[in-house]
This record gives sequence, C-alpha cells and structure tokens, in this order.
Amino acid sequence: MPSDADGGSRFAPRFGGLLRSLSAFLVSMMVHLVLLIVLALWMVPGAVKEVLTPLIVDIEELIEEDLETVFLDESTEAATTLNLVAGGSPGSVGEPVVAVSDPVLDASILEMGNAGPRVSLDSSLGHAPRGVNLMADLPEGALGTARSIVDNYQQALDRITQEIMWMLSTQKVLVIWCFDQSESMKDDQQEIRDRIERVYAELGLTDLASGDALATAITSYGQGFQVHTQQPTSDLGEIRAAINSVPIDDSGEEFMCQAVGRSISLHRTYVNRTRRRMALILVTDESGNFEDNVKFLEEAIATAKSARCKVYVLGREAVFGYPYARMRWRHPQTNRPHWLIIDRGPETAFVEQLQTNGFRRRYDAFPSGYGPYEQSRLARQTGGIFFLLPSLETNLVRGEKRRYELQAMAGYRPDLRERLEIFQNRDDSELQMMIWGIVSDLNPYNKQSAKVIEMRVHFSPSPAEFVKQVVREQEKAKVYLTYLDRAAKLLQEKRRLRDDESSARWQANYDLLHAQLLAYKVRVYEYGSYLGEFVKDPKVVPLRKPPNLRLVHWDITTRAETLTGELTASTIDQANALFAEVIEKHPGTPWAARANWELRRGYGVELRPDYEPPYKQVSNPIPVPKL
Repeated sequence: MPSDADGGSRFAPRFGGLLRSLSAFLVSMMVHLVLLIVLALWMVPGAVKEVLTPLIVDIEELIEEDLETVFLDESTEAATTLNLVAGGSPGSVGEPVVAVSDPVLDASILEMGNAGPRVSLDSSLGHAPRGVNLMADLPEGALGTARSIVDNYQQALDRITQEIMWMLSTQKVLVIWCFDQSESMKDDQQEIRDRIERVYAELGLTDLASGDALATAITSYGQGFQVHTQQPTSDLGEIRAAINSVPIDDSGEEFMCQAVGRSISLHRTYVNRTRRRMALILVTDESGNFEDNVKFLEEAIATAKSARCKVYVLGREAVFGYPYARMRWRHPQTNRPHWLIIDRGPETAFVEQLQTNGFRRRYDAFPSGYGPYEQSRLARQTGGIFFLLPSLETNLVRGEKRRYELQAMAGYRPDLRERLEIFQNRDDSELQMMIWGIVSDLNPYNKQSAKVIEMRVHFSPSPAEFVKQVVREQEKAKVYLTYLDRAAKLLQEKRRLRDDESSARWQANYDLLHAQLLAYKVRVYEYGSYLGEFVKDPKVVPLRKPPNLRLVHWDITTRAETLTGELTASTIDQANALFAEVIEKHPGTPWAARANWELRRGYGVELRPDYEPPYKQVSNPIPVPKL
C-alpha cells in the first residue's frame, strides 16, 4: 500500500485524538447503561410495555434501493487480484476532483487491545408486557404442534380435514376461518376458497358432517376486524361468498392477536347454545403488529383455552432472527419499483441475530425453518398445529427456498414459553445478556445507533457531493470500527460462557455473531479505505447508456479483492476459520447456511455505477400499498 512521507500507511493511526474526544461520551453511555439495567431489573416482574426496542420501520424513511452483493464461489480463501478502473469516454463522470485531505482510518483498530469499557451505541433495554395473565401450560399431551411442514395448502387442508373429522366423532363443530386482510393474501384467499369445497365434500362423505353438524364462520382482520357470516352456516355457497367479501386493508397493520380473541369470544354463545366444539383456522402470511402481539398474545391464548378452541395456523416461514421480509412491487403508473415491508418474524420472542448486514439494515428473507413466534406459540398452547408453508413467493426480495434437515434442527428449536418468563430467565444468563446487548447496540432501527452503523451504500454522481459524502462516511466508520472491535474481543474473552452453555441454539448464536463481528470489522475498514482511494483515482463511466438510461448513483457492492492487504489478512483468516467452525458444528441449520452466505460475500468493497430509466411523472399517483 502507498505510504506517507513518515513511512507509515496512508491510512495509518491518527486515531488517538478521536478516542480521547469520545472518552466523555463513552463514560456517559456506560453510566446510562448501568442505570437502565438497574431499572429493568427493578421493574420485573412489575413489567412495562415494550419487550425490547421495537424494530419498527418508518416506511416513508425506508431507502428503496438495496446494497447489491456479489456472490462468489464456495471458498474461504480471499482473492489477491484487484481491478478498479473501468473504461471511460469523453464527458464522463469520474473526472479527477478537487484535492482533499487524505481520509484517515486507524489501522490499529484491527489489532486494538480491550482497554477500557466496551462502547454501547444503544443501551436501551427491553421490558416485559404489562398486564399479562400468567397461565400454567396444559399437560404435555394436550400441547399442539408448533411446526408441521407442508408443501402446499392442499396438504395442510387434508390434515385439517382429519382433525375436523376427529372432533366431529364426539360432537358438533364450529370452524372459524380468520383471514388476514393484507393485499398480499388475496391469492391465498382465492386458493383456499377454491380448495375448501374439496374439504367440505370429503367431510360430507361421512355421516359425521351431515345436516348442521359442521358449521362455519368467516372473520378477517387488518387494522380493524370484521365478521363476514351473519351467523355460522353450513351452506357452501354462503361460505364462498363470505371469503370473497374479505376486503383489502391498506393500512399496513395486522392486529392478529386481537382478531383471534374476538373471533372466539363473539362465537362462544353460539357454540355453547348448540353444544359444539370450536376450531379456528388463521390464514396469514405475516406475523402481525408487534405491539398487538406483545399486548394481546397471552390474552388470545387464554381466551382459546377457556373456550376449548384449537387454533390452526396456515402461515409462512419466519425470517431467520429478523422481523421483516420485503415484496417487490412496481408502481403501475410510474413503473418505479418499490420494496414493501412484510412482518415475517422472527421465530423467537426476542431477536437473537444481528439486524444489520454490516453496512446497513438487513434486506434478506433468510429462512429460519420455523414459523413466527406468536403463531407457533398460539398453535402449540391451544392444541392446534402451525402449518409451515415454505413456498417461495414470486416477488419476495432475496428469498430462497430451503428446507433444513429436520434431525439437525431438533436441538435448535425456538423457546416458545411466555415472553415474560423468557425475559426473566435471560437476565440469569450472562451469555444471553451479552449477545442480546450487542444485537441491541447494533440495531439499525434505533435512530441513534443508525447515525453511526447505517453506512451509505449509494453515492452521488456529482463529484463535489460525492467527496462530502465520503468524508462523512469515513468519520462514521471510525466510531463503528471501535465498537465492532471491542464487541468481538468481549466475545472472545467470554468464550467460557459459550463452552458452558447447554443450549445448541445459544452456542450457535455465539459462534455466528463472533464470526460476523470480525468480518464486518474488515468490511467497514475496507469501505473507508476504498472510498479514499476512489476519491483520488475515480472510475470513469459514461453519464448515459442507450436506450434511455442515466447514471443515478454509485452503489457499494462486496467483492473478493481487498485493498488493505496484510493489515486485514489475519482478521480475515480468523473470520474464515470461525465461519467454517459454524458450518462444521451446526450443519443443516440456518446458522450454517448464514455462515456460508457470509463467506461467499467476500471482504472487499467496490463502487459500481447504477443506471436507471426516467420514471414517468404523474399527478395524484396511486399510493404505494402497505402490506
């Protein structure tokens, strides 16, 4: 790497001043962290509303473009070749710009000792929900199935048919179909409407379902709640018409737990009067509103238990350790693509994985192998079944169809106990508190943390603005690197906690997190170094390409080649070894799949030009839907 006149690297340490200037800030943050921990312990089990800092997105603020990732061959070896310059043409963007001082990043960050307290970018703690009624679990034999993997709706409906026939063998039955009103569910509703005839035809082949022995009600929910059958009916035509009447709710809200409780409560008088069993079939592709889930999940379970109502869920696979997935939607008038947010997880009561990909918030739909926590717990506690529909939706952004090895996943099941109990037990585990603390600190949905850890991945094509953006991002990278380094060293120092942990799931959480922190440290360092080199020797690319494309910005991508050479080589080797260890120790699981994904990303970064066509401007455009 080129060196300054003093013989040091161009990116050599000039970091001491920054650390000194941060010392007061860090002391203040640690004091606040201790106070928050004391307050959190004091409030449990009195409990307050939030379970943890909610990962709730303001869709208006969401950046639509994504960080592109270039996937490489299955290899743990970093490439050594480098190619930065693209061919240009007269009148191109990327001409040399006005001189600026060399961007300075501290190489010693990669080898820094662990002196001083660890940095906390966001020390906010989660709390347990207020007003939750504690209920003992039903006897083991009465618990339902938290995950039943099926390939399609027909397999799930065949199983539900068997369940209904079993209930009909003892008494009359009311089945309530409760539909999610989101736009993404319309195709699913139509498929169920078409297939439900077969279910009722099969049931009609037996004397058990003759007459009014089997009655059906249809409800739906979004931000509100509706009942679509004036009274429970055995008429198949009325049932189909009721399903067709389910509206589209464009609010983006799904108050699922309230809807389950209300569906059961509203039909309880009818069930008692006609001496029936009750079953509720929840049809949704989302996990529901976060606050509604926290406040009303246990209440919905208690309502179902008291009514002896089994809850069956036809749902989607939760995103691995992350609340969201995104659906690609193209505006019919402007033709501009949008990525719409879907609540699709996580599979646990609390997020256990990083919510960032190292540069910004995650944009993947990495499968977890399980359903969302609320729906899985609801089905299990009521003696029902959660049917996992792993089919890959056409427009799901960065989704993949993957079925993990069931035997391998046996030891990695999510904890489906009540949130309050999980919260209290987590406080007793130093390992879980440490991991959760780092995940919370690196939460890009916390506005304060985002100021540091959300790195810019789209840069202006204007040379002057580009330079300003680079300087700002490099300053952020310095602080971010400090935290990543100290967090990684903290995990290394506490390795004994991992070795003493009996849960394979929490061992895997530790292993993957440790490897990711090291990998992200290298990539952020490469990010700052590459931007500095690009300012001095920019690529030259045309402003326009045929037929009507124009350069809109430069996009950061990952690649195999690195600029920092020996400065990062040992850290890359260590990260590769840790990722390989995750794959070896946790084969056939999402942790191994995620580790393999991280390996394939590479450790270097690169700017690539992004061209787009002009989008049509319209007056009074159709609003972007909220799923």
